[in-house]
Amino acid sequence: MSERLRMRICGMTWTVRVAGHGPPVLLLHGFSGSGLSWAGLAGLGERFRAIVPDLPGHGGTGWDAAPAGDDDVGAAGAAIEAPATGAPDTRPRASVERTADDLAVIARRLGADRLDAVGYSMGARIALRLAIAHPDLVRRLVLEAPSAGIAGAAARAERAAADAERARLVVGEGIEAFARRWEAEPVLAGEAALPAAPRERQRAIRRANTPLGLASSLVHGGQGAMEPLQDRLAEVAAPTLVIVGAVDPARSRAEEVAAGIPAARLAVVPGAGHAPHVERPERFHSLVLDFLTETAA
Repeated sequence: MSERLRMRICGMTWTVRVAGHGPPVLLLHGFSGSGLSWAGLAGLGERFRAIVPDLPGHGGTGWDAAPAGDDDVGAAGAAIEAPATGAPDTRPRASVERTADDLAVIARRLGADRLDAVGYSMGARIALRLAIAHPDLVRRLVLEAPSAGIAGAAARAERAAADAERARLVVGEGIEAFARRWEAEPVLAGEAALPAAPRERQRAIRRANTPLGLASSLVHGGQGAMEPLQDRLAEVAAPTLVIVGAVDPARSRAEEVAAGIPAARLAVVPGAGHAPHVERPERFHSLVLDFLTETAA
């Protein structure tokens, strides 16, 4: 039986689902998804204690309202908070860096001092940051369709500008119009080929998000905003499995991550695009379960 918990950290209220028994595994969804996106991995609950948060700006996880009169789409995610150290933390609440730190707090509040982390796309970037910033926490790491961010300053600024424009569109047009626009992106082409039931499920999850939440995630948690991690990949101490679809338009980014992490394994899923856990769920589940349960030689 699963629990749906509400946890508050420095003004952010998190929704976290916890199910199953056994070693803890953290599941981190992608942009415009929610914790419900991992329903296909429910079988992990038979072997693990699954900790499944809605990430900032998604599902039921959000922050206090912005001050009256402040209509900046990122304002609600940029409030300055004082962490336990007493030093002011000026990082936006939806940033990859602060989200990773919040997740470390959540894990320990749930009694998970050591866990496995599985992340998809945006969630994979956060899981990667978690493994680098909190190496004592992550036992094994699974990165599906990951990116280490954008190394070049000019390209990073270009992506930040594109994400800011997407943020304006989602706030101005509303969630339905934005979702249709997002689903037309080449990176989600594999979703269009899904059977009706899983395709409609993904659409429903996407449309359950709020425009301001997705806008803040784009502005503060996108690849144009995060600290590039290419030069820090060698710091990943956890055994790592990188999973990528054979026809993922962003496949080279995942291969870059796998090449930079010491002894990381790369698993290419035939016939899958950017989301093997949705497009080829049986193969994805098998890869993840085998990796998390194998005994070290």
